[in-house]
Amino acid sequence: MAKVSDTFAYTTPLDPRAKPLIDQLIYEYDSRYGNYFSEEGAAAELNRYPPEAFAPPHGNFVLLLRDGETIGGGAFKHYDVGTAEFKRIWTRSDLRRRGLARTVLLELEAQAARQGYSRIYLTTGFRQPEAVGLYLTNGYTALFDIEADPETYKTLPFEKDISHLVASAALLGGPLPQEPLLANHP
Repeated sequence: MAKVSDTFAYTTPLDPRAKPLIDQLIYEYDSRYGNYFSEEGAAAELNRYPPEAFAPPHGNFVLLLRDGETIGGGAFKHYDVGTAEFKRIWTRSDLRRRGLARTVLLELEAQAARQGYSRIYLTTGFRQPEAVGLYLTNGYTALFDIEADPETYKTLPFEKDISHLVASAALLGGPLPQEPLLANHP
C-alpha cells in the first residue's frame, strides 16, 4: 500500500483550490441549519468576513492537500490582542473520522503561535456535535454548560491557551519556524 502524503498550503479563501471545500461547507451548513441564522443561508455567513481578514500578519488560511486535491482546511483571524479566532475548520465529507480535522486544528494552532497568538477562541454551531467533540478532546474549554441543550445557546464558544507553543519554541532557542508543519497519514 502506498504511503499517503498530505501537505499544507497557506493561501486565501479566493484560491481556486478552496472552492470545492467552501462549496461543500455551504451545502453542509445549509443541510444542518437551513436559514436558521440568516435568510440568505450559509453563503451569507461565510461571506461575512472579507478574505483579507484571513491574511497575515493577523490571520491565515490553510488548505490540507493530498496529491494536489483539497481534503480539508481552516482559517483564523484576529480576535483581540493575543487571541486568534478560528473559523471554518473543515474536512471533505468522504474522508471524515480519519483524524484530518485534528491535523488541521493542530496546524492552525501552530501557525497562530508562529504569528504571535497565545490564545484561541472559536465558536461552532449547536447542530455540530462532531466539532464539539473535536474541540473537547483537543484541550479546548467550553465557555458554556456542556450539560445544557446546545440549541439554547445557538453558537457554542470555546477557548484554548496555546502560550506553551510559543514558550516551547523559546526554550529551544528561537521562534517557531515560519513554514507549516507537514502531515503524513498512512
